[in-house]
Amino acid sequence: MKRLLTLAASAIALSAVPAAAQDVAITNATVALGDGSEPIKNATVIVRDGKVVAAGADITTPADIPAIDANDAWVTPGLFATVTTFGLSDVGAVSQSNDTRAGGSPFSAALNTAPIVNPNSQHILIHRAAGITRAATSTMPSGSIFAGQGAIIDLDGDSNPVMRERAFQMVHLGEGGARLSGGSRASAHVLFRAALREAQALSGARGTPQTTEISGGDDVLLGRFDAEALVPVVTGQQPLYVAVERASDIRAVLAMREDFPRLDMVLIGAGEGWLVADSIAAAGVPVIADALDDLPESFEVLAATQSNIGRMVHAGVQVAISANSGNNPRNMSQAAGNLVALNRIPGAAGLSWGQAFAAVSSVPAAISGYDGKAGVLTPGAMGDVVIWDGDPLEVGSVPTMVFISGVEQSLESHQSRLRERYRDLDESNLPKAYDW
Repeated sequence: MKRLLTLAASAIALSAVPAAAQDVAITNATVALGDGSEPIKNATVIVRDGKVVAAGADITTPADIPAIDANDAWVTPGLFATVTTFGLSDVGAVSQSNDTRAGGSPFSAALNTAPIVNPNSQHILIHRAAGITRAATSTMPSGSIFAGQGAIIDLDGDSNPVMRERAFQMVHLGEGGARLSGGSRASAHVLFRAALREAQALSGARGTPQTTEISGGDDVLLGRFDAEALVPVVTGQQPLYVAVERASDIRAVLAMREDFPRLDMVLIGAGEGWLVADSIAAAGVPVIADALDDLPESFEVLAATQSNIGRMVHAGVQVAISANSGNNPRNMSQAAGNLVALNRIPGAAGLSWGQAFAAVSSVPAAISGYDGKAGVLTPGAMGDVVIWDGDPLEVGSVPTMVFISGVEQSLESHQSRLRERYRDLDESNLPKAYDW
């Protein structure tokens, strides 16, 4: 047993060593650039030193780069998932392995996701095998309307998955915020505004934290660390992700800029966003929405429709598909495919293939601060490339190869190993848990 543990530890140590980027050319492929354009037949993708150097038709493959003949397979940039809890849990029902919520913590906005991301989490391995190469990950609200500060991570499995810590702050309003703040939206908005004003009191004229204490004595609602964590939000240095669904709640959130003009907001959910799409577009606020949210399952989404995303996009809103569409982030591409199929239904509003794929690649990357750097196959972008065995927006298609920053990744996980273990259903043998 000791020898087995030693070997396992050695394997983990080796997997933690960053692999060198590969120079690779993928030829004879159907290539989706991820920028909203339609796929290109008989195309080539070239990655050198971990970056994309060329992608498209009529590209000559350099003689010094190994080539992979895709044989007309689909090739795309890696998917970008947002918002997730990747790396924060392994078994949701086992509290010891689940760091997604901190209901008993004295902190809320100050919570920092970055130090607790586990690169060996099975959730990371499983979703990497589904073509997701980068993600936004964050704790979820439980003791306060503020969830804390999320991080942008890669899924390459090395010992340092965090690309950028404190990448955004998250707050829940609407029904969720009401529950967490005393049972009413009125209470949630008072708490929200008071928290931002406390952060303003700390920020000073130049937007830098001051050393003086917050005035107000017992009226101060946040601890010092939570208030300081909101300073980058009120000064516009850190995006604020606002989870809200109802049209009236969206209007109220957009109106916050009258009092806090520097807020850099992103709407999460926006189940009734289509009703106020023109207002969202005029405000220039991006949205991360669930593509499969089409039923009035709560009072805040009575106007839910699967045409929500299509109508917002047609109104000029920048919309990414939520990683939690269907409560399973690896279903993002399937959710995008549903929006393509929606175009065939009279009166419905879907997306073109290029728009739908961009909604799970370049658009969430841009919202996360990586416009032109992730989720696309354009010169200078990160060398995240996925080869699929079919159209990536079809439910039956899976990746056959995944590269992150030019490094080919393992597609193995507990799930894939269990599949192989029980592929042989010969019942004459003892159960596979036994070796004798």
